[in-house]
Amino acid sequence: MTDRTDSAVRTGIVRDHASKGWDLHCHSAYSDGTETPETLIREAKRIGLSGVAITDHDTWAGWNDAVAAAERYEMPLVRGTEITADVDGVCVHMLGLLYDPKDPVLCELFASTRENRVKRMRKMVENLSADYPITWDDVVRQVKEGGQTTIGRPHIADAMVAMGFFENRSEVFRRAISKSSKYYVPIVSPSAKTVVEAVKHAGGVAIIAHPAGATRNRNILTDEQIADIAAVGLDGLEVFHRENSPEQQQRLLRLARELHLLTTGGSDWHGAGKPNLMGENTTSDEVVEEIAARGAIDIIR
Repeated sequence: MTDRTDSAVRTGIVRDHASKGWDLHCHSAYSDGTETPETLIREAKRIGLSGVAITDHDTWAGWNDAVAAAERYEMPLVRGTEITADVDGVCVHMLGLLYDPKDPVLCELFASTRENRVKRMRKMVENLSADYPITWDDVVRQVKEGGQTTIGRPHIADAMVAMGFFENRSEVFRRAISKSSKYYVPIVSPSAKTVVEAVKHAGGVAIIAHPAGATRNRNILTDEQIADIAAVGLDGLEVFHRENSPEQQQRLLRLARELHLLTTGGSDWHGAGKPNLMGENTTSDEVVEEIAARGAIDIIR
């Protein structure tokens, strides 16, 4: 192994932007990222990635823009989506990659999750309005792609920053809309098994994103819970992510071997919306080729 790879295994974070590999977890302004799909592609090209994925929350609306940019900049692109799910009260994010976007089962699931998201955000704004002069229109003004955007807590945070209540998104999340906040509204999500089955029905590849991310839940997924999801067709685990500690990465690598699952890496890039750096964690060419072999649609090359 090179020194850089040793560091990646040890810390879970690759900060050498000259490194190769595929970043399979990136967001654009079609969900809670701050940049356009074209900027996403251009950044991947600039830092020398082998390829990149667009994985906005509960939507594939940004795919066309991303494809056009990928062809323009000759940057290989994996099309996907990050889907919110639930396992016994644990909030789980699933990456669905290279699926058929016209599949009726998956389209119905996306419509339901997006509807639930809007209801949840409206209720959270209503709760906040008891102490802050914020309205739903203030939040909508932060949406960059109109009705195609998946609205989430980051848009509420951006509205509160724009109105001068807080300095940045992180402060809003920490002080006003964290899970322990009185304003918080729990998300209503399909089960992880349901999501895997829907992604597989659409011919896609299903991967659990940051499965040991302790900042999102009081408890993380157990080996048994992951094995239970694997039994319905799960393809892989996002092992290399900044929210998975080095100890948890080793646990996930072991579990992936036992369950015959793929292991991926991604930055969870959101542009200026998070400190995550594109390419800080990546996926090998070999794993990407296996994902391509399993997917219903092609990688843009």
